[in-house]
Amino acid sequence: MDNLDSKLNNQVAILICGHGSRNKLAITEFQELTKLIQKRYPNILVEYGFLEFAKPSLVDALDKLKDHSIKKVIAIPAMLFAAGHVKNDIPSLLMNYSSNTGIEIIYGRELGINNLMISAACERVKDVFKQNNTLKPEESLLVVVGRGSSDPDANSNVSKITRMIVEGIGFGWGETVFSGVTFPLVEPGLKNVVRLGYKNIIIFPYFLFSGVLVTRIKRQSDLVAVNNPNISFIHAKYLSSQTYVVDTFVERIEEILNKEGKNFMNCSTCKYRSNLFGFEKEVGLVQESHHDHVEGLGISCDLCDPECNGACEIQNQIPSHNHGESNLIDDDYREHEHEHEHEHEHEEGNQHDHNHHHHQSIYPNSKHPLGPVTLRLHNEVQILRKTIENN
Repeated sequence: MDNLDSKLNNQVAILICGHGSRNKLAITEFQELTKLIQKRYPNILVEYGFLEFAKPSLVDALDKLKDHSIKKVIAIPAMLFAAGHVKNDIPSLLMNYSSNTGIEIIYGRELGINNLMISAACERVKDVFKQNNTLKPEESLLVVVGRGSSDPDANSNVSKITRMIVEGIGFGWGETVFSGVTFPLVEPGLKNVVRLGYKNIIIFPYFLFSGVLVTRIKRQSDLVAVNNPNISFIHAKYLSSQTYVVDTFVERIEEILNKEGKNFMNCSTCKYRSNLFGFEKEVGLVQESHHDHVEGLGISCDLCDPECNGACEIQNQIPSHNHGESNLIDDDYREHEHEHEHEHEHEEGNQHDHNHHHHQSIYPNSKHPLGPVTLRLHNEVQILRKTIENN
C-alpha cells in the first residue's frame, strides 16, 4: 500500500458510494466496511455517502471533502453489478457536483465479477458445509438469489456467479432466482427447484448487506419450505465485509491509480449502448439520476432493531395505502424500485407525485408469469389475511 500512498497526497480522497437503507443493521454493516477500507489506506481520507434513505448523502460527503480542501476524489460505487444506480444515478450526481465545484471526481468500477468476489461468495457457501458436517456438495442444490434489475446484463452476471460457485465447490445442481423486478422470483423459482428431487437446498443471497430484501428471501423460502417438509432449506450468509470483498474495493481503487484514471465498464451488452435483443428501445436513452427526491432523507425504520423483520414492507403493501394500483405495478419495473418497492412514506413536506417523468422504459418482461406483477394479488391476499389475524 505504500506504493499507492506515494501516488496520493492530502488533496486526494476516496469516496465509497452506497445505496442506502432504512435498516439500521445495513447501515452499520456499510460503516464497518468503510472502516476496513480506511485501514488499507491509513494516510488517505476515506469518506462514504448514500444515494438514498440514509445520511450522510453523497452530496454531504462531497461537501465534507471539499471543506478539507480535497481537489480530487476517487469515487467507488459499493454496488455488485452495473445497473441503473451505477450507470445513471451515481455518475449523474457526481458529474453535476464536479461541474458546480470544480473538484475532479474519478469514477471507479462496480465490484463486478472477479476471482476475489467469486472467492468471497464461495467462502460464504462453504461456511454452510463447515456448520453441517453431514452435507455433501454433490448431493445438494445451490440457489443464488440476486437483487434483480431491469438491466439484463446485471441479471446475467448473477447467473454467472451461480455457475462459478457450482463448479468451484462441486454442487449437484445450481439455479438463479431474484428478489424483485425480474424473474423468476424466490417463491416461484423454489417451487420449480424442489421438483429436481434434492433433499438439501442451500440458499445464498448474493447481497452486500442486510435489509428488507434479504428478509424477503427468507420469508419467501419459508412459504415453499412449509409445503416441502422433506427438504432442508439452509441459508448462507450474504457477503457483508468478507475479506475478499474488501480486497475488491482495493482493486477498484488501484485500477484508477494504475491506469491514471482510466477504467471502463462493459459496453458490449449494455442496453444503453448496444442494440440488445428485446431492449432496442433503450439504446441512447438519457441517463440521469432518479433519486433527487429521496437523497439525504435519513429515514430509519423503527419496526426492526437492528435486523430487518419485513414489517415495513408488509405495512407499505396494505391496500389502504394511498398509492394507486398502477403505481404498484409500474414502479416495480423501473430502476426506480427502491429497497421498499418505492411504496415508501416520505417525511412530512416531502411527498411527491409518482407520475413525475423520468427518461426510462418499462421493463419489457413486466408481466412475466414468474415475476412480481402476477404475484401481487397473491401477496395482497396473504397480507390481508395476516392483517385480519392481527386485528
